[in-house]
Amino acid sequence: MILGPRLGIKPLILYISLFLICSGGLYSWISSSTRQYIGEALQNIESDRVHQTLNSIHQNGLTDKKAQDLCGLYKWPVYQRQQQRRNGDHNSPPPVRKVYDIFLLNTELDWLEIRLNELNDHVDYFVIVEANTTFTNRPKPTLLTDPVIWAKFSRFHHKIIHHLVEGHGGNARKAFDREKFQRDSGFTQVFPTLGKPGAKHPNAAKPAAAPQLGDVIIVSDIDEIPRPATVTLLRTCSFPRRVNLRSRFYYYSFQWLHKGPDWAHPQATYYEGIEKTIKPDNLRGGGSILRNLFGPKADLFNASWHCSSCFATVKEMQTKIVSFSHTEFNRPEFMNKEHIVEVVRTGKDLFDRRGQVYVRVQENQDVPAYLKDFESHLRAKGR
Repeated sequence: MILGPRLGIKPLILYISLFLICSGGLYSWISSSTRQYIGEALQNIESDRVHQTLNSIHQNGLTDKKAQDLCGLYKWPVYQRQQQRRNGDHNSPPPVRKVYDIFLLNTELDWLEIRLNELNDHVDYFVIVEANTTFTNRPKPTLLTDPVIWAKFSRFHHKIIHHLVEGHGGNARKAFDREKFQRDSGFTQVFPTLGKPGAKHPNAAKPAAAPQLGDVIIVSDIDEIPRPATVTLLRTCSFPRRVNLRSRFYYYSFQWLHKGPDWAHPQATYYEGIEKTIKPDNLRGGGSILRNLFGPKADLFNASWHCSSCFATVKEMQTKIVSFSHTEFNRPEFMNKEHIVEVVRTGKDLFDRRGQVYVRVQENQDVPAYLKDFESHLRAKGR
């Protein structure tokens, strides 16, 4: 038998390098075809909402023409629910496409206030997930079970489905495994009960809460807030199965903008039934490499705000460090009060990570409308 010449180590490295370059180029080409931006015109779409009779208005408040124009910007068709009409009555309009906003709550009551106020007019149900342990398995209180705290959000009670995580994930011994279990519980433990009399939360038991095929599901951390215009886009259009609602990335406050690409979260998908719907953790992680490369997806840039480690107190920052899944950062030097105050004041990275640069933004106007209104309210009072 005559064997071909052996490949030396250098040609092998060359072939591997060429493969990686070609794969990267293919990925960039695939990704570039799905990249879209939430521009200023779309951000202002809410000011163009048409107030006419229900018969001439699209289900999300836009006329049919405006809906077509909006979805056309992204080469998406206008969403049309294909399922059976309510009670088999083909003369009645199909159920309105709902939007479910699923997120975890740890200690961030300020961010809960901002999120609920910013998205209240755009989301049908806020699925708020709380656990009695952190990702690092430390015991923690569940805030919304406190009657005093719950009462502070009374304006939103009719839209809140508050879920207390059941169980600990079996073999979830690692922080990221516990995070996955808690994040997924917002779907796996909630959606099978929606619209059923036995549901634990009163809002979940209402027939109107039952998910319909095609309903929008947004998955995020509490400090990743989709722009209202983004939610309008999702409700209106037939979008791919996976959508990255990439965020303008701020750190410590809206005063420090991360230098680099948009943050890769939140994510959106649509309801396909209990078994077929992409689960929250899988959706957030992008799925398998092949699915991420070739599966139907889209990237919407400037579609959200992300304000990471934006806390009012040093104690809240320290609580985050000991609670979140990145246990490698739970070190004394990062927990030090003087260190935290210094990096927040100067815009340096909390964990001394190389390449993490934050640019100071003076009088930033790219903030949720609720914060702008709140600032105006304080100025009017002379504060």
